[in-house]
Amino acid sequence: MRIGFLGAGRIGAFHAEALLATPGVSDLLIADTDTARATELADRIGSRAAESVDAVFAAGVDAVVIATATASHADLIVRAALAGLPAYCEKPIALDLAGTVRALREVETAGTLLQMGFQRRFDAGYRTAREALRDGRLGRLHTIRALTSDPAPPPAAYLPLSGGLFRDCLVHDFDAVRWLTGREVVEVFATGTSGGAAFFREAGDVDTAAALLTLDDGTLVTATATRYNGAGYDVRMELAGERDQLVVGLDARTPFTSAEPGGPAAPAHPWGGFLERFAPAYRAELAAFVEAAGGAAPNPCSGEEALHALLAAEACELSRAEHRPVRIAEFGERIAELG
Repeated sequence: MRIGFLGAGRIGAFHAEALLATPGVSDLLIADTDTARATELADRIGSRAAESVDAVFAAGVDAVVIATATASHADLIVRAALAGLPAYCEKPIALDLAGTVRALREVETAGTLLQMGFQRRFDAGYRTAREALRDGRLGRLHTIRALTSDPAPPPAAYLPLSGGLFRDCLVHDFDAVRWLTGREVVEVFATGTSGGAAFFREAGDVDTAAALLTLDDGTLVTATATRYNGAGYDVRMELAGERDQLVVGLDARTPFTSAEPGGPAAPAHPWGGFLERFAPAYRAELAAFVEAAGGAAPNPCSGEEALHALLAAEACELSRAEHRPVRIAEFGERIAELG
């Protein structure tokens, strides 16, 4: 399979190298708005660079991987659909509901495959937790506690392009909750603070956030995130049932220190970032795309799945702004109008 690869930044470089090592991939044709960066990446991993995105689409590739800046995702998804090409895209589809729905309608009309990048679905711990929930080992699930904590803020220039902490960061937790439980979010109540660097307030964003989600079976979910976790990169999910509790992300590199006498000390090498923590999951996710694009497996994460996660994030932003509970159903009429 010849793959057109769009985007040669940090996550793009990781994905490109992983794809070249994936069975079934014969070649990558890499394009980036910075042609020198695309050439450097292609030379380093033993692939080829294209002079432009147009050149990639004109080259007769079999599939497209989109790892470009967020603002370009929707247009590239539409372009792949119109070209009849299966596509993998890093989340999000777009930073707004209108752009997301527009792209999804084009994919639906074209009948092409769109796999969205929610790598936690391929993480060993999350997959074990899903099996435990599905086979009833925990009993009735009543509480989920999820957290995502970055060790340090991103560059100031990134924030206006990110969509905010709920859409950029906690959207992964919202997708994981839906995927693990098989339930839908029906209501959220969210808040956030920005006591750190001034550029969060200037971007209208927050550096720390918390949300309470109610699922359609009554399960309660707390989801928190921060850009300031100096101990390291921390992603965990606790699932509490009537019979037992299970924790995802608790290992020898989880960045915390016990306050209990004789409790575990801080890890010598805590997780430093998402690429390190989820490297095996990213590789598995891309391998699944190659299989799905070739017709050998179903799509593991469709664009519609990404829309559901985005709706939870949108509801959280509205709740934060208006200081009230927000039901997901409030967005139904808006989606119908956009469609």
